[in-house]
Amino acid sequence: MRTPTRILSISAVAAALFLGGPVAAASAAPAPHAAAPAITQQITAVGDICYSDLPAEAHDTLDLIDQGGPYPYPEDDGVFQNREGLLPQQSSGYYHEYTVETPGSPDRGARRIITGQQTEEDYYTSDHYESFDLVDFDC
Repeated sequence: MRTPTRILSISAVAAALFLGGPVAAASAAPAPHAAAPAITQQITAVGDICYSDLPAEAHDTLDLIDQGGPYPYPEDDGVFQNREGLLPQQSSGYYHEYTVETPGSPDRGARRIITGQQTEEDYYTSDHYESFDLVDFDC
């Protein structure tokens, strides 16, 4: 069973809550009487979901990930690009995606597990990347 290290995600969420939203940092010292340009980095909070609250098919997918496959779809274990920008910013190749079977769906459906390889965090989406929940294995 994967035991995710949640320090990075918790730190990002705590920073967003403590700072009240986006974090802004000023660039180099501005010229006299000129407005200082600001660089803004959006920190996106991700929800949480208890492992026990995941659908049974997500448990199956997490078991396959732990075993290293084989996966039911050729797209599984592919690099997830995080184009939506909802997950914490990481370098390319950090996140991988896996299909969570959707009973009755004629295709892969909308459900996925996204993994972060370095700290072994797992995210679940039931709505094809519209939102993500960090899987909490302790509840």
